Amino acid sequence: MPMKDFNRFMSQLQETYQTLDFFCDFDKISQNVEDIKLSLCMLNSLIGATDMRQAVETIWRRDKSAFNVMDILIAVRSEGKKKVLNSLGQCVVLDSLFSSVEGVMEFLKDTGLTEVFQQQKIRNLVDYVFGIETGLDTNARKNRSGHVMEATIARTFDNKGIIYRQEVYSSEWPSISQVLGDDEKRFDFVIQTLQKTYLIEVNFYSGGGSKLNEVARSYSDIAPKINSVPGFEFVWITDGIGWKSAKNKLQEAYNIIPSIYNLTNLEDFMNLVKA
Repeated sequence: MPMKDFNRFMSQLQETYQTLDFFCDFDKISQNVEDIKLSLCMLNSLIGATDMRQAVETIWRRDKSAFNVMDILIAVRSEGKKKVLNSLGQCVVLDSLFSSVEGVMEFLKDTGLTEVFQQQKIRNLVDYVFGIETGLDTNARKNRSGHVMEATIARTFDNKGIIYRQEVYSSEWPSISQVLGDDEKRFDFVIQTLQKTYLIEVNFYSGGGSKLNEVARSYSDIAPKINSVPGFEFVWITDGIGWKSAKNKLQEAYNIIPSIYNLTNLEDFMNLVKA
């Protein structure tokens, strides 16, 4: 196994690992719009309406449930949880405004949608909501980031012909549960060879923050515990220039954890498990 060199490790950290498909999940966006498309098409009749109340009442008589999707028009997914102050200064659940014509009129007027609709600043609510969903999907990037890194590692293992399992809990091995104590741990990957079982965590940090210190501290704690169990080894695969802001804490972890790799030297680990 090559000698560890922290400075070399730091010099190999990558700025990004994101491909263009990272930024928007258009399949999910399209499905979200499709789920409410019929209601949006009915609400389209509000666009250009000179008498907004009459237009609202027409829809209400035909299918008042169409108004239940109106929270997305202001880029909110309330699902009965979002609370707002109504025109009387009372704290109410946003969705409750959609239970009456008066509530709908209040929502349209106070959000500014009445003016937007009457001046036809929006032409089609289906297209408009597609844009809103695209914007909201950017909020999911943080969660998607971890999954993309896991997918990158999985693809790398697949290309190398390495057999692995994903999202495996520490409770599977009583000896590991014993050394970790009450905290059940979920490992991103597990690779079992004739010699060892490798319990693997992966992550990528393009920006700094306190979380990096917490992660390094946590892994520095659990690695010696896992490595003390015969036949097991903790492996940490991490990358990203965000570590430059937490270099000292990463170096501490690097000196404690024998098996720590980045995307550049991951080949060394794969050669080890394939040997």
